[in-house]
Amino acid sequence: MENCWYECIHGCGTHYPIFDVIYRCENCGGLLEVKHDLNILRERSPQEWKAIFNQRIYSTAWPYGSGVWGKKEWVMPLVDDDNVVSTYEGNSNLFWAKRFGQELGMDDLWIKLCGNSHSGSFKDLGMTVLVSVVNQMVKANKRNIRAIACASTGDTSAALAAYGAAAGIPTVILLPKAKVTTAQLIQPIANGATVLSLDTDFDGCMQIVQQLTEDPTIYLANSLNSLRIEGQKTVGIEIVQQFDWDLPDWIILPAGNLGNVRALGNGLMMMKDLGLIDHLPRIACAQAENANPLYRSYLTGFKEFDPQPARSTLASAIQIGNPVSYERARQTLIDFNGVVEQASEDELANTAAQADRTGLYCCPHTGVALAALKKLLKQGVIKPNERVVVISTAHGLKFSQFKVDYHRNALAGVEALYANPPQELPASYEAVQRAIGKL
Repeated sequence: MENCWYECIHGCGTHYPIFDVIYRCENCGGLLEVKHDLNILRERSPQEWKAIFNQRIYSTAWPYGSGVWGKKEWVMPLVDDDNVVSTYEGNSNLFWAKRFGQELGMDDLWIKLCGNSHSGSFKDLGMTVLVSVVNQMVKANKRNIRAIACASTGDTSAALAAYGAAAGIPTVILLPKAKVTTAQLIQPIANGATVLSLDTDFDGCMQIVQQLTEDPTIYLANSLNSLRIEGQKTVGIEIVQQFDWDLPDWIILPAGNLGNVRALGNGLMMMKDLGLIDHLPRIACAQAENANPLYRSYLTGFKEFDPQPARSTLASAIQIGNPVSYERARQTLIDFNGVVEQASEDELANTAAQADRTGLYCCPHTGVALAALKKLLKQGVIKPNERVVVISTAHGLKFSQFKVDYHRNALAGVEALYANPPQELPASYEAVQRAIGKL
């Protein structure tokens, strides 16, 4: 057995090699996850792993300066260094949201700015692993892979196109027509991907890309593929490392297709299994009210799951009615004593604007997470003295039209409480003096 492999999450015991083109268990149809031989990893002590990881941050020794590949032994040790496709993703900063936290009555609120990455979102963390595995399949294993394909609401497509272009591997992007921002649409176009704009929603694109990738020469890049989860799991490890190996009490993240929920949990659980931490933080998932299948399932104690077409939401990247990683996320929330909260369009837009006025520049999905935080504080679920990390999944510049419309008070169903439109004045000193006289 290799030191890592695919394993069915249903516990049927079926294993598959990492370089097989496979996304579900052939015996029971269950989703797969990458598993590691922890006995091999335990040959190093927790203190040794901490020292190794600390030494590699921002290193120029290829590829270990990456926040993902700096943890290569825990992520994908089977990929040769020469076949790694990396933009030195990860190592994104933790922003101490001091002023915004104080407005909420908190002293220890942090925002993990995953949008400070090559393509502008946390999706880079998973895509570097997936494209690197495909790169080795093509170059070393001589597999016939014509292209890598994904369905996307904007950020997965940007990451896939960028990493595919860096590797010289063709990429195919399926996007829901008129449901992604201009900034997100132009990213894969600029990187030379074949971009197909389909008259459907994300779930419709996802259905078609799964049919498309039944052809083994077209490789699936959505989070149904657990290679994505392997890279994305480093965000939890990185947060703990940035706190000098101390844990926050809570980690809150926006939740759409739910692969990121499982990834966060897997990274933290691996740290506990290998002795780097002695307990687990709690996880809170935040959904838009208009696309809330996980929230509705949570209200039933996860006994029921009722996927429905998602309604339009400003948080377009999580406008998903039938998340493919529901099973994975459900178990993670149970293991981490997690909770799920939702936010209305008005709540997410105004909370994003409120946070922006304290120095942030929030994408609407971060607005969902921050709005959920406000609700959980009000409910007493999260205590004001607890350390909370909110994962910001994408850079706000990808959603500038959302902000323009907000400050024009032009968002349907949103009363823009913090609108700050520019003042148009004659070009005179006196007019400017009058305008700033109230400061």
